[in-house]
Amino acid sequence: MLIKKIFSEIKYNLIFGDLNIEANNIVTDSRQVNKNSIFFCISGLKNDGHNFINNAIDNGAECVVIDKNICFRKYGNLKAIIKVNSVREILSFCAANFFGRPSDDLNLIGITGTNGKTSTAYFVNKILMSQKEKTGLIGTLGTKIRDKKINFYYSTPTTPDAIELQKILFMMKNENVKNVIMEVSSHALALNKTDCIKFKIGAFTNISQDHLDFHADMKNYLDSKNLLFKNSEIGILNLDDNSSEYIISNNSCEFLTFSINKSSDFKAENINLKNDSVNFDVKINNELESFYLPIPGNFSIYNALCAIVISYTMGVDINLIREKLKNIDGVPGRIQKVPSEKYNIIIDYAHSPDSLENILKTAREFTEKKLICVFGCGGDRDQLKRPMMGKIASKYCDYCILTSDNPRTEDPEKIINDIKFGFDKKKFNYETEIDRHKAIEKAINNLSDNKDTLVISGKGHENYQIFADRTIHFDDFEVVEKILSSL
Repeated sequence: MLIKKIFSEIKYNLIFGDLNIEANNIVTDSRQVNKNSIFFCISGLKNDGHNFINNAIDNGAECVVIDKNICFRKYGNLKAIIKVNSVREILSFCAANFFGRPSDDLNLIGITGTNGKTSTAYFVNKILMSQKEKTGLIGTLGTKIRDKKINFYYSTPTTPDAIELQKILFMMKNENVKNVIMEVSSHALALNKTDCIKFKIGAFTNISQDHLDFHADMKNYLDSKNLLFKNSEIGILNLDDNSSEYIISNNSCEFLTFSINKSSDFKAENINLKNDSVNFDVKINNELESFYLPIPGNFSIYNALCAIVISYTMGVDINLIREKLKNIDGVPGRIQKVPSEKYNIIIDYAHSPDSLENILKTAREFTEKKLICVFGCGGDRDQLKRPMMGKIASKYCDYCILTSDNPRTEDPEKIINDIKFGFDKKKFNYETEIDRHKAIEKAINNLSDNKDTLVISGKGHENYQIFADRTIHFDDFEVVEKILSSL
């Protein structure tokens, strides 16, 4: 494609060269540059692409895009230099142009919120798969077309970067996908990854403290979430979360609301919580419709409600929605039970105060004897939530083993000490074990029978552990199965 077409409808200043030349690759990583590449110099959180221009030129870049005044050591085969106000702000539009604006031919459903994105997206995907049109799923659990996982690596855990995202949408369009369900993180919204995408539906699950290492405060965090609805045709909101009022007052799209407590368009009634499922009714078109979900917890009702409203808005028959939810299989790493006749062990991704409270409160309700929890907190992330999570664990658990999550560049012991500040000093119901495998083993050995419950939280579906100098394979589910098989 001509560089000129890639920059169609984008303000730029041509510092040098000719834009009537072909480009067959667009990248933000100088190591991925090849002949006829455009290198976009992103000023990132850790690295600045402007510092790697010469590397890009050495690797064959023929065009570089900058937003700073840069002196080049050499031009090599460089054929154009383009300057813009912000490379990050124009990147998603350039990527969309390069891949032929694939999202224009897709029904995009974006789901944002601190908790519940993955489960809600998973439910919606299962429901929409019953329709004639192909579905695509993009999020924490990877990329799927219908139920088939696509081997596509992306560098961030929830929402792909702008170029990666457009490449995935292009691939889905070529596979005749019609409906795409996307988890949209606050980082992705704040960093302009989805700026060029028009969403048919934007959905908001909830907001609670998380990611303040990036957003600084809750106002900035909410403002990032709010950006999804600037580009949405229809907004679907959890009205029980007070932030929904802010979103409604700051956007002009059509809104539909769901709730358990407040009066809303889709309100759950006659709720019945069991240790392995939930039942509830929702009034739809003046008819009281009953739903069953084989996943416990009040939070599961919110996720199901959001999925019901999204699917109904997409034109799916209520009876079909009911049937799909009734037979839904568990979401990987979300309140996932490890098969065992002797022990009751749950793997969960909970890594924020709100999500940890949700899972522990639910487990407490169906645990007859001891509730034990193994958890830690991620390094290089929001430190303020650590004592909050300690306080929650101390409140609901009989015993906790504090361990490593993904410590990254932080000292695991320092992270654990931060968590310990929140524990009830009178109860002193915890111990520490930095080695996560040993911590899980200790916890299992503390179980008496299946009347006790062990919750292993923080990593869920993840099959790795990140340290300062290495990343290793580590899967909580695999570790538990291995320990159980040796008993």
